[in-house]
Amino acid sequence: MAKTESGFSAAERAAMKERAAELRAEGKKAAKKADGLQAVLDRIAEMAPDDRTLAEHVHTTVTRAAPDLSPKTWYGMPAYANADGKVVVFFQDSGKFNYRYSTLGFQDAANLDDGDLWPVGFALKRWSPAVEKQVAELVKAAVS
Repeated sequence: MAKTESGFSAAERAAMKERAAELRAEGKKAAKKADGLQAVLDRIAEMAPDDRTLAEHVHTTVTRAAPDLSPKTWYGMPAYANADGKVVVFFQDSGKFNYRYSTLGFQDAANLDDGDLWPVGFALKRWSPAVEKQVAELVKAAVS
């Protein structure tokens, strides 16, 4: 599947829009999830190219690792919430506050507790298979 410079191929974008339409057709709860998905995709599309590429990878990895999380925007950022509507994980693009890196962050609904001190935010500069694996493991732990 040919990827565009921005990350998702045209076929992948079309498939996500079709899935959003299917969810809307399934009823009110599904429509809310579809609206959240569309809001996340729209927000990602607005990002600068480097941030957009990272956000697309994060989106794909989070939705594969934790399909029960619902995409939504949270303070204008792509985020993924649990069944109670609480944000578990979010992506903050570097352009949001003119930082030199994007951030993958976890909220208190994430099950990452490890003693009296544990990380809840990660700087994200580039995507690689190693980063993808680490993000997937963190997301799986967060929803466990």
